[in-house]
Amino acid sequence: MIDLPVINMSPYDLPSYATSNSAGLDLRANIKKPICLIPFQRILIPTGLKISLPEKFEGQIRPRSGLALKHGITVLNSPGTIDADYKGEVGVILINLSDEKYEIHPGDRIAQMVISNFSNVNWKLVEDIGQSKRGQSGFGSTGLS
Repeated sequence: MIDLPVINMSPYDLPSYATSNSAGLDLRANIKKPICLIPFQRILIPTGLKISLPEKFEGQIRPRSGLALKHGITVLNSPGTIDADYKGEVGVILINLSDEKYEIHPGDRIAQMVISNFSNVNWKLVEDIGQSKRGQSGFGSTGLS
């Protein structure tokens, strides 16, 4: 568990985990009035949050499965990445992939954020990267006999 500095500019509670084993924190729409998202429209929805991530951590913005399944609403650049050196307001790019209008209301849960640590890499040029059982079999190749 890490302590994450946050400025909350919204009237809503801070994002929280729905259960003790949830990976994602629910993000809410910090809007003053409902927004109608028409089919195939994309829009940046503010959350009212500014966070200060530690070095070597990122915030991953992901869709909410219920919104995706029930309404075709998803995060366009999924997962979106919040870098540790970004200090602006967290926003969520939503898109309506359904054929019906969808209304986003103030305070609606619109996405989830997963905080994750990462490692940077240094490229090391080599002549051979070795072999594996899978080899060069790519998309759709796992699980085949």
